[in-house]
Amino acid sequence: MKGYWVCIYEKIHSEDKLKEYAVKAKLAVGKFSGKFIVRGGKSRTNDGVESPRVVVVEFPDYNTAIECYDSTEYQEAHSILNNHAIRHHQVVEGI
Repeated sequence: MKGYWVCIYEKIHSEDKLKEYAVKAKLAVGKFSGKFIVRGGKSRTNDGVESPRVVVVEFPDYNTAIECYDSTEYQEAHSILNNHAIRHHQVVEGI
């Protein structure tokens, strides 16, 4: 079964840092055969708190999704967001 990252941003404090993060994160995701399914774009909040950005990434399987998140490459990208964005990031198994 495929694995997914589901990332819902609560607040973005720096668009510049988000862009810097995105460049490095994209490289890490590609290394683990990840594919961006959703990356920003139009959205409508039906329940809960409105989010400025939602990202969904598909991986070949759940373990690969975890390996990518835990990788040195992704963690270097992730560190760019420190104090620049608040988000909820989950790794989930598809059906």
